[in-house]
Amino acid sequence: MTDPTELELETAAAERPTLLVTLTGTDRPGLTSAVLSTLATRGLEVIDAEQVVLRGRLVLGVLLSAPRDHKDLKEELKALASMLDVDISVKKGVGDNEPRRKGRSQVTVIGHPLSAAGLAAVAGRIADTGANIDRISRMARYPVTAMEIAVSGADPETLRTVLALEGVRQGLDVAVQDGGLYRRAKRLIVMDVDSTLIQGEVIEMLAEHAGRLDEVAAVTEKAMRGELDFEESLRHRVAALEGLPATALDEVYAAIELAPGARTLVRTLKRLGYQFAIVSGGFSQITDKLAAELGIDYAKANELEIVDGVLTGRVVGEIVDRAGKAAALREFAVRSGTPLTQTVAIGDGANDLDMLAVAGLGVAFNAKPVVRAAADTHLSVPYLDTILYLLGITREEVEVADAETPA
Repeated sequence: MTDPTELELETAAAERPTLLVTLTGTDRPGLTSAVLSTLATRGLEVIDAEQVVLRGRLVLGVLLSAPRDHKDLKEELKALASMLDVDISVKKGVGDNEPRRKGRSQVTVIGHPLSAAGLAAVAGRIADTGANIDRISRMARYPVTAMEIAVSGADPETLRTVLALEGVRQGLDVAVQDGGLYRRAKRLIVMDVDSTLIQGEVIEMLAEHAGRLDEVAAVTEKAMRGELDFEESLRHRVAALEGLPATALDEVYAAIELAPGARTLVRTLKRLGYQFAIVSGGFSQITDKLAAELGIDYAKANELEIVDGVLTGRVVGEIVDRAGKAAALREFAVRSGTPLTQTVAIGDGANDLDMLAVAGLGVAFNAKPVVRAAADTHLSVPYLDTILYLLGITREEVEVADAETPA
């Protein structure tokens, strides 16, 4: 006699009779234990179980191997429901133990606020693709509302296209990622600096000290939209800084404001073993200090030439441009021992496009339209720590970790 094949075992499991017991009611200690203790007296096998508490309301579902006669059990559970002042339903079926359909995706929806109409529209577009929503869970309640939706039965790329359009219509950020184990693996996070990790553009802050802000800001805007070659635009802007005392760099660094949530993002993921890198079309005189302050593992940026304590209006060495950022990500991945598929890149400008394309997950953060259209997903809220929700980490988990180990 030969052992049954995996297909035969799956078929047998899918065809066996099952019993689904569902409890709903006001949550309090002991409800789950009372139901399971009643089921335990029948010697039944637990096949699956799920429980959720929403605003004090408990929903518990337990899938069991069905006894030959479940009428007595049904009456016993009915009496238990009356005693506990809850509702308990019992449904017999076949095939309820089928595995979830293939094509698993994690859909993260972020709103500020998240309206019922917006969430309904997202759910409708998921249904339009023929996919099924297996589970919805809340990732954050403030300062944004974030929901994670587990979806099966649709190609992730198809979902991404459909939901990106719906997100724009509803004013929501909607991210779609492949489901599965690797989403939870330790990763390398590579961030742009100006207007991503920090608020504003360093070169414009320097230009203000030099009295050339309007001229430099106009060139920066065109470069970030992809209308100018980045290297050409950088050299033009740096030339406007000629003669500026190097002490202006210290003044600019002291005035820098991090993006809201930046410290929370780095602190939380460092606790989980993630590594961080920053790569910038800005200047190493600033980024090296940022890396040291935040505990960033790797950093790469352009270097301003300084002679006799004065900026010459030139950069030293090779320019970190669009291609250079992608090359830096690859370099950091090798140095950290991280597969490219397990890297996350975050940026906002056209010079980030290659880096976002190379990474396993490219996130356009408050980005220009050309970048939002090309990235895997985009975030339009100003909080950098919303990246955590894309990685399956909830606001509540962050708060607990901070309380247990203060920064």
